[in-house]
Amino acid sequence: MTNDGGGAELIPGLDDLPRAPAAKNAKGPAEKRPAGKGAKGGRKKGAREPAERLPVARIAVDIPLPHLDRPFDYLVPAELDAKAVPGCRVRVRFAGQLVDGLLLHRVAESEHTGRLSYLERVTSSEPVLAPEVAGLAREVADRYAGTFADVLRLAIPPRHARVEGEPRPPAAGEEPEDEHEEEEPESDGEAPAASGVPPSPGAWGDYPAGASFLAALGDGRAPRAVWTALPGPGWTAAIARAVAVTLEGGRGALVVMADGRDVARVDAALAEELGAGRHVALTADLGPTERYRRWLAVLRGTAPAVVGTRAAMFAPVERLGLVVLWDDGDDVHAEPHAPYPHPREVLALRAHRTGAGALIGGFTRTTDGTQLVESGWAHALMADRTRIRAAMPRVRPAGDDAELARDPAARTARLSGLAFQTARQALAEGPVLVQVPRRGYVPGLACGRCRSPARCGECQGPLALQSSHAAPYCRWCGRIAGDWHCPECGHFQMRAVVVGAKRTAEELGRAFPGVPVRTSGRDAVLTEVGAERALVVSTPGAEPPAEGGYAAALLLDGWVLLGRADLRAGEETLRRWMNAAALVRPSGPIVVNSDGSLPPVQALIRWDPVTYAERELAERREVGFPPAARMASLTGTPAAIRELLADARLPADAEVLGPVPVPGAPGAPGAPGAEARERERALVRVPRSGGPALALALKAAQGVRSARKATEVVRIQIDPLELI
Repeated sequence: MTNDGGGAELIPGLDDLPRAPAAKNAKGPAEKRPAGKGAKGGRKKGAREPAERLPVARIAVDIPLPHLDRPFDYLVPAELDAKAVPGCRVRVRFAGQLVDGLLLHRVAESEHTGRLSYLERVTSSEPVLAPEVAGLAREVADRYAGTFADVLRLAIPPRHARVEGEPRPPAAGEEPEDEHEEEEPESDGEAPAASGVPPSPGAWGDYPAGASFLAALGDGRAPRAVWTALPGPGWTAAIARAVAVTLEGGRGALVVMADGRDVARVDAALAEELGAGRHVALTADLGPTERYRRWLAVLRGTAPAVVGTRAAMFAPVERLGLVVLWDDGDDVHAEPHAPYPHPREVLALRAHRTGAGALIGGFTRTTDGTQLVESGWAHALMADRTRIRAAMPRVRPAGDDAELARDPAARTARLSGLAFQTARQALAEGPVLVQVPRRGYVPGLACGRCRSPARCGECQGPLALQSSHAAPYCRWCGRIAGDWHCPECGHFQMRAVVVGAKRTAEELGRAFPGVPVRTSGRDAVLTEVGAERALVVSTPGAEPPAEGGYAAALLLDGWVLLGRADLRAGEETLRRWMNAAALVRPSGPIVVNSDGSLPPVQALIRWDPVTYAERELAERREVGFPPAARMASLTGTPAAIRELLADARLPADAEVLGPVPVPGAPGAPGAPGAEARERERALVRVPRSGGPALALALKAAQGVRSARKATEVVRIQIDPLELI
């Protein structure tokens, strides 16, 4: 089995695997040599001998099969005694094949009554699996109805032998060791005593509870807060200050960001606050070699602080004292690989297990963060209204009755008179940000006469335009639809339903001649723009900060965001708007192209995401949706879902919703590939207190199907972001 953690197809001998956990007199991974209780028989001449001390190793085998999600016992041969340390990588023989594994710990005797195999070899004696991370991985696997092997695949990067052999740099603040000097006695692991001097609040001085939060971190306590940050660039300095105070108290810190651009900003703030060598940044852009080098620096204790993207949530920080998650509502945080853990839940578990402080922050407040506050797990940390009013921009809706009375054309125009006037005046003072919900040129088309959606004649996918001179094409199968005609009325002309960022930039270039127009989106994301005048057209999440802040911002096509068929549509719309508005200078004008009476628009105008999140959570609680309840999503073929639900011993208060066809999936109505298997999704809902029982029941059912060698896979996601 390879280090990348492939699936069952990489092990030809899996047909011989046991179908249930080994019991007495059952054949284990291999029964060749005596080691377990009651084992008998003499040792053959020339046979390997077990280690004298703690000869049995508990191995987590890298096989992500639910019915094999448990450690297996192996003998440690005498020649590998010194190398076989807890946490190291090993190779073992399992079902007739050599597979990778991790040594959890060593014991004197096995509970297995048969004979045990020996470890084949120790791949590396580097203890890559820290005990704290091992316990966390087990809890995360149970929380998300996954396997220990799947979580470890997310937590531990692939090995690079050359990097492990490089000289170890000294820990931060230490002098390089002399090879001939005697080793210093190891520390007892306790943090240095607090000095009693309150830490300087820095950027936290703008928050009434900021100084007490820092003082608790400096004293070695575990404060937990849901932080609603003030608009502007000061959030990076606030995070850096919290990390610095934690490090001064002798503990480590872990910061998780949504993307590499945010990591770079916090990385720069940490370098300014901490100095060189006190932290590392972990992102996929580093490449596997450099990323493993930095990860080893964290493992070995030479870097007490880490900032990175979601994979960094498992970073093996020593004496963890603070975990930070920024913008927890960003869907980029959602892990796309099984068991699909969310950093907010993982970091909360980690803070609870290690007694570390926790800081979950953003410009807005999610319903999940509000749930943490209302449950008493965390405290609210925010500025007072006077400070908020001084820092917030001025927001005006273009779709309210008063504005429509002054400008009747604003009801149908993408760029209302108010937005045009605001942009023209602000361009005299600096750059103007224009947020457009959709990327591309024209991502949605309809019949020019009857307004029926324009769809592909081959697969019924939506048609779109890539440029003003291009023919329509299908967004699903890529087919050119140059001969399209409306099946409803026979008309041949199309009209744009949704306009993308590229088309918007083209229109603004004609409306503001002589003004540079720059775009930022998935294809090319700008890192920063200067203070000179320019129109910056960006999709949500790709907005670059401007030097000195933007002079104004236009938030277009609000109906696209608010009209999505998604449980979190309003919450996500407010998050995207506030993230863009936070880049505008204090009191700078913002025009939002939406009805001013809508709750998300009102929350933006007042800059009050907390009240909005509290009301949203109350509504979710009434209808029984996350985060007020726990919910599991089961996706697969109809037969596989029925089989899983039949095998699962769900809690008595569990409620099954569906199954229903998965939109856009093969076999679903209107989806491409009619010959493909139909896929459906069922939701299982329980009260919050029933979450562990639900995960346990679903995991056990997966184990039964795995032991039965079921060929059709059912994907299980606990509390997925997309429910409706």
